[in-house]
Amino acid sequence: MNLLLVAATPAEIAPLEAHLQQAGTAVDASTFKCGAVRVTLLLTGIGLTATAFSLGRVLALRSFDLVINAGICGALDPTLAIGEVVHVTSETFGDLGVEEADGSFTDAFILWPNTANLPPFRNGVLRNDASATYDFLPRVAGVSVNKVHGSAASIAALRARSHAQVESMEGAAVFYACLLSDVPFLEIRAVSNYVEPRNRDQWNIPLAVARLNQVLLELLEQFS
Repeated sequence: MNLLLVAATPAEIAPLEAHLQQAGTAVDASTFKCGAVRVTLLLTGIGLTATAFSLGRVLALRSFDLVINAGICGALDPTLAIGEVVHVTSETFGDLGVEEADGSFTDAFILWPNTANLPPFRNGVLRNDASATYDFLPRVAGVSVNKVHGSAASIAALRARSHAQVESMEGAAVFYACLLSDVPFLEIRAVSNYVEPRNRDQWNIPLAVARLNQVLLELLEQFS
């Protein structure tokens, strides 16, 4: 299997990279052979633009059997536990639209409904239909944003217009690139915090990273 692992920052996949460096055979600076699996690491940088460009460029040049987007996320769903690892099976762009004169937000697909079903969108949503093949984690809906929500008012507005359970800054870009490139993919994230009035003291990034990488290592063993 030829696997592309996509992450925004080195810290999110540091334990997996350390494992590959120790247990795998380095092909080049970012690619490792581990059993029957060839793993290429792609660090895109934070955000939708960086992810879309970096991933689109790689997919235009190379072929992969599976793309995995791995990272941490914030939970909009209070039933999700800090440190819980989830499988994001749909994505939306949370701040693609316009701010109205009264401060409210109108989604782009409401403004221009004739674009809501242009590929790869379906009614304004990006869906990973192949995700059922990997039914090993809780399945959630995601929303991707350029600015994470940190005030009570903006969080309430997001909840009112979105059915998402987790929030990230890259997921929708991965969906968009992989769907248009016809490449199988997964988005796997670990909850580091709740989406609530910003309070970093309540976050647990080390736990989220540890649990995320545990799942990634288990996946790698299965593929090997």
